[in-house]
Amino acid sequence: MPSPNRPFWPRGVPADVRVPQVPLTHYLQTAAERWPDKPAIVFAGSTLDYAGLWQRSCALAGHLAQRLGVRPGDRVLLVAQNCPQFVVATFGIQRAGAAVVPVNPMSTAPELAHYAHDSGARVAICAQELLGPVQQAVADGLLDAVLVLAYADALTADGVSTQTEAVQGVPALAEARRPLPDGPYHGFEAAIAEGLAPPPSHADVHALAALPYTSGTTGAPKGCRHSHATLLASNLASQVWRGLHSESVFLCVAPLFHMLGMQNGMNLPITLGATVVMMPRWNAAQAVALVARHRVSVWAAPPAMVMDFFAQPEAATADLSSLSMLSGGGAAMPEAVAAMLQARFGLAYNEAYGLTETAAFLHANPVDRGKRQCLGLPTQGVHSLVVDPESLAPLPPGEVGELVTRGPQLMLGYWRQPEADAQAFVTIDGQRYLRTGDLAQVDEEGYFFMRDRLKRMINASGFKVWPAEVEAMLYEHEAVLEACVVGVPDPRRGETVRALVVARPGRPLTEAGLLDWCRTRMSAYKVPRSVRFLSALPRSATGKVAWRALQEAEARAALIPTQEAA
Repeated sequence: MPSPNRPFWPRGVPADVRVPQVPLTHYLQTAAERWPDKPAIVFAGSTLDYAGLWQRSCALAGHLAQRLGVRPGDRVLLVAQNCPQFVVATFGIQRAGAAVVPVNPMSTAPELAHYAHDSGARVAICAQELLGPVQQAVADGLLDAVLVLAYADALTADGVSTQTEAVQGVPALAEARRPLPDGPYHGFEAAIAEGLAPPPSHADVHALAALPYTSGTTGAPKGCRHSHATLLASNLASQVWRGLHSESVFLCVAPLFHMLGMQNGMNLPITLGATVVMMPRWNAAQAVALVARHRVSVWAAPPAMVMDFFAQPEAATADLSSLSMLSGGGAAMPEAVAAMLQARFGLAYNEAYGLTETAAFLHANPVDRGKRQCLGLPTQGVHSLVVDPESLAPLPPGEVGELVTRGPQLMLGYWRQPEADAQAFVTIDGQRYLRTGDLAQVDEEGYFFMRDRLKRMINASGFKVWPAEVEAMLYEHEAVLEACVVGVPDPRRGETVRALVVARPGRPLTEAGLLDWCRTRMSAYKVPRSVRFLSALPRSATGKVAWRALQEAEARAALIPTQEAA
């Protein structure tokens, strides 16, 4: 509640969040008991109600436990685009007492192999068109069993024609179930059809529920250990902060493997017993039609997606009056777009801030008193400080320092990475804080603003790209002598990836050729959008590549029109 210390705290919002001592699966079961025939997921015109979602999740849990030997505490890979089966798989894995390892569908075979090896997962659930990297992991002895799903199995006869709503831009949605490959592959629908009973009890609220991977400044991606309790803390705080309820209708577009989508498009609405209108892939015109048709009221999306949505001609004429909560983060919403949303649609974009390590929701602007291009206030139970990066001494309002934070939604730690934990967590006044690596300042009213990054990281439409990881892969190319990866401003994505490369003498190398090579070795969002060849990379007195100077120079150049363009 508002107080002299926090005069702009939202009225009616408690200072702390009390996390119930039940797991996520309890909420799905409760919703199925309360509203068995209520639409849980609307997908390509087809509907899966809460009773069906719970029944399918339990049956999958039974198959995982009784047929594939999945035990409490195990990890299971999940590789798919947004679809109802993704939700069934997530809750089925968790009902079996295991943790879901969400994998970017764009992952290459080496990337997926890392997730399988590092997490120790021996079972995977995968969409049939994404099987290639998974099959390689099976051949390499990393996986023992794979459940294979087809999106078309989620389409019911009473749904809208797949040609008009399902297949547009996503041919895999209409593709019939393929024959299973030889080997340890099992049909997803056949597994559910067995109707095997799940384990007798739910997982403990403090058990591992999800292991999403995030990259770091060096080395391979690290798993963030999230329990049911940490995921719930984020969800429940967001519900109260934003006034969400069981009759809310959510548009789920952000990828479910990503924390923004997983939390806002799946876990949060299901803990409420709300309805999710799900898109497998972004299509702005289709999104406008879905909001109008299904009376969507809540949508979490990065600014680039919001700008694309409202730039559609259909947005000017469609009935979008149901849309009342538009939120997101990952990049600042441009002032001109925010003003347009308010003037034309009466919508305020509720900017927020969170990390994979914090299960998304951490800071947010008060709904009725937001500031633009602002991280907002620390939400319920969250304590954030701006500190000197070297001494860790708290800094006064107005000074720029590293943002450190603590709260009930913080991950338990990195998966089997004690060295990374030692670097990520610090103790201040006897309390354990997470170092975000983001440079921020807090104003006199307690609002936080992003100012820079302490760590090298590129934020492209909410996807984190760590330059050191991309550089390491570029050095595998036989014609690359030196490489430095930087972020440059992009009007739609916030930032985009550029590679500055020094070619080996006598080795021909072109931008197109190098980009084609990159696409075969790294996820699409990590692939540089452009390459600039240099004769040498500048270095500091200690011999390190002067990446910050290069990045600043590239950023300035991106903002200055060329003579030809002028």
